[in-house]
Amino acid sequence: MTHQTKQATLALHAGQTIDPLTRSRAVPIFQTTSYLFKDTEHAASLFRLQGNGYLYSRNANPTNAVLEERLAALEGGTGAFAVSSGQAAILIAVLTLAKAGDEIVATNALYGGTHSLFSKTLQRFGITVRFVSGTDFEAVKQAITGRTKALFTETIGNPSLEIADIEVLSSIAHQNNIPLIVDNTFATPFLSKPIEHGADIVVHSVTKFIGGHGTSIGGIIIDSGKFQWSEEKFPDFTEPNELIGNRSFVEAAGENAFIAKARFELGHDLGTTLSPFNAWLFIQGLESLAVRIRQHVANAKEIADYLAGHDCIEWVNYPGLPGNRQKKLAEKYLPNGAGSIFSFGIKGGLEAAKRFINSVKLLSHVANVGDSKSLVIHPASTSHSRLTPDEQLKSGVTPEMIRLSIGLEDPTDIIADIEQALQKAVSVHASVKL
Repeated sequence: MTHQTKQATLALHAGQTIDPLTRSRAVPIFQTTSYLFKDTEHAASLFRLQGNGYLYSRNANPTNAVLEERLAALEGGTGAFAVSSGQAAILIAVLTLAKAGDEIVATNALYGGTHSLFSKTLQRFGITVRFVSGTDFEAVKQAITGRTKALFTETIGNPSLEIADIEVLSSIAHQNNIPLIVDNTFATPFLSKPIEHGADIVVHSVTKFIGGHGTSIGGIIIDSGKFQWSEEKFPDFTEPNELIGNRSFVEAAGENAFIAKARFELGHDLGTTLSPFNAWLFIQGLESLAVRIRQHVANAKEIADYLAGHDCIEWVNYPGLPGNRQKKLAEKYLPNGAGSIFSFGIKGGLEAAKRFINSVKLLSHVANVGDSKSLVIHPASTSHSRLTPDEQLKSGVTPEMIRLSIGLEDPTDIIADIEQALQKAVSVHASVKL
């Protein structure tokens, strides 16, 4: 029987070939803009996707390549493209598939920035995004038209924590000859591997758990290599392109046609370059991710349990809790734990939520998740504030909602800080009611 390398080992070793000159054990930072060609023929071949090597760091860089190959291995993909942010990863993934006049179908439970990108910015590109409930599969089917080029969802919706039924959504997408794109930021490949359940393209904000320390911004697009690009639906993939030697991207790159097109068209033209230094920092984060994610999940479960029985709390939404409506989906798609981000509703509504956040001392009030430090935010007034009240509700955002991203501190210290903040926030509410 062939041994299959485990995730924790891949996170440390995948994608790196030891530099033959220096024999450096750590991945080197190739802080360079450009690369010396062997001759004019070699240079021309690289521009036509016919040769091996690097031509310019806007397209590819050896440090970035280690990050790309490592995350592709962890997700079970065939190729990846690292870019400047998670938003850039989503934008490039969508624009590689769609142009003016085309459509995308997206589930409602999305990060506010993604919702804004889809509902406003893409509209300026002439691309229509239809939002539907990710749990109403008939509505998903009805939203897809002949112009639809992709179905988009998040493994764990932000901040509603709606778990996508990836197998069902991928089946719907494939019946309509379109790919399923899944944002796996909240889960990471250590908790969920969407490609195993039928996803075709996976994106991440590597800023979050993968970086893990709140130091750098970056994103990545990962190709499963499994989607069959049809002439009728995706002619840009199958028709000859003079820029790459009158071959199609399918002919030039085979199973990596999507990543090749994303890298050498939009990556080149939009210039969403990831700094090799940031790529190196993300590689450092990946090397400890297996250990960190286990502790993140353990801490989150302990704190969710504590809040679930608290007198100051109206509700707790964490798929890892007994009785949660998504418990079965969590067991299927998140077998190693339901993550470390969850939300709760505080008694006293919006004003109590504000008082709570203004009262925390250990928790950090920042617009981020997935940090080693515990973080807190009020989504309705921050990350999802660009949405209308109706759009907020459809995204699972309510006025009393507080989102926690549980870090690696001792859980007793996290609980102590939450407790003192709750007492300050809700005691005022109780006295006003009296």
